[in-house]
Amino acid sequence: MKVRGERECQSCGTRWSYYETGSVACPSCGDLRSVGVDARTAHTDTSVSLDLSGHRERFGDAPETLPRSGVDDLQSDLREYCRKRGFIDGGRLAPLDETYLAARELLEAVDCFERLRDPTDADREYLLALLAGADDGDRPPADEVPTALREARGMAAVRAVEAYRSDALDFLDELEAGAERSETEQSDENADDGSDAENDDAPTVTVDGENPEARIGPARDAFERLRDRVTRVDALGGDVPPAAADALVEAADALGAYVRTGDETALTNADDLIDDASVDDLDPADR
Repeated sequence: MKVRGERECQSCGTRWSYYETGSVACPSCGDLRSVGVDARTAHTDTSVSLDLSGHRERFGDAPETLPRSGVDDLQSDLREYCRKRGFIDGGRLAPLDETYLAARELLEAVDCFERLRDPTDADREYLLALLAGADDGDRPPADEVPTALREARGMAAVRAVEAYRSDALDFLDELEAGAERSETEQSDENADDGSDAENDDAPTVTVDGENPEARIGPARDAFERLRDRVTRVDALGGDVPPAAADALVEAADALGAYVRTGDETALTNADDLIDDASVDDLDPADR
């Protein structure tokens, strides 16, 4: 969506950033009558934090790893957090952050664990390690993922990369549209400087570096290659080596860095990581 990030309360005159509060309600008086006082920018993220401390206390006091009374609440909180998160923040494409990834994996791991007939101590320890660090963005490394839970790592990568790719492609669309509007304005000698119409036609996204339009084609091509890898991992139910799942995430993040900065090294790294994430040559026993 496109929003005017700087708001002004029509009741008390307070100004605040919508990007920080995620609300049009005045933080001073609570009045909902506010107006945007800057240009519209693309924005999909919400100012929301992940606090799992209550769940850790509940799970730590339980005689079993997953107390029935707490599982549904935990899953609900994780889904709500993931639903509210986005990757375009005030017109800038954000990185694929670790807290979102950890929340995604914990959500998948809880579901996966519940389906295990005979979970091992390693399975339990891994699940509790995810719960312990998720709200700080801490996940156990790939080589510590138990075989029984590696599909959780794979499906978390699938869900996270697809969400990030969707926002990144929307960002590229806005970047391209902004470039086209700029070209039109430059050729229009009768443009009315400072008018509301021109303000609405201002670019809705921001990147660093020169000639950002040149990044659009290569980034889209790379995201399409990444989509093919994600589709294959999804078809396998996420049951791939954790390193291959992590490569998907790292590739998406590298592509985001390329879009933001135009750094060709980031694009090369993304291409290499997409190749590393291939599951075509895996032995069935490794899946």
